[in-house]
Amino acid sequence: MRETNDMGKITTGATTMSLDGYIAGPEESGFDLLFQWYGDGDVEIPSASPDVPPFRVSAASAELLGQEWANTGALIVGRHLYDMTNAWGGRHPMDVTTVVLTHQRPDDRPEDDENFVFVTDGIESAVARARELAGEKDVVVNGGEMARQCLEAGLLDEVGVALVPVILGGGKSLFGELGTVPVRFDGPSAVVDGGGVTHLRYQVRK
Repeated sequence: MRETNDMGKITTGATTMSLDGYIAGPEESGFDLLFQWYGDGDVEIPSASPDVPPFRVSAASAELLGQEWANTGALIVGRHLYDMTNAWGGRHPMDVTTVVLTHQRPDDRPEDDENFVFVTDGIESAVARARELAGEKDVVVNGGEMARQCLEAGLLDEVGVALVPVILGGGKSLFGELGTVPVRFDGPSAVVDGGGVTHLRYQVRK
C-alpha cells in the first residue's frame, strides 16, 4: 500500500489492448495491429532506445502520453519482455530506469545501472525498488503477468488501456489468470479519442 501522500501511483500505463481483451495475439502475434497507432499520427514523440524509432501519434494521444511520460519515474517489466525486446537496445524508449523482475539476473548484466535494475525476490520487492527510483513520480507496470501480480498483491492504483479497433481472437489478456475475482474499478477517470485508439484510465477500488 502507498506509504505517504508524496509517492506517485502504481499504474499499468497505456497498455495497448484489442477489442476482445488481448495485449498479444496467439504465439506472440498481432503486435503490428496493436501498435499501429504509434506510427499513424503527425506528432513525434522521441524514443530513448537505439532500437526503437520515434513514435508518431495523433495530437490527442501525444498530449496525454507526454503528460504521463513526464510524470513516470520508473518502470517494472518481466524477464520475458526484457528478453523479447533485447533490452530495447540498452535503454527503454521512455528514458527511465527499468526494474526487471526475474528468477535470475542475466549473465551479461552483473550489476544494476541507470538503465536496468534486476529484482529476484518477488513483485513486492520490485515495486518497492521502483518506488525508490521514482520518488514522487509514478511507477508504470507492464501489462500481463506484472500487472496481474501487482493487482493480486493490492499494489496497483490505476489501469490504463489503449483500446484499438481490432479483434485478435485469442492470445494473452491484460491480467492473465487473475487469482482473485471479481475486481472493481472506479471511472473511467479519462477517455481520450486518439484516432485509431481510445485511451481509458480506471482507478482500482481499494
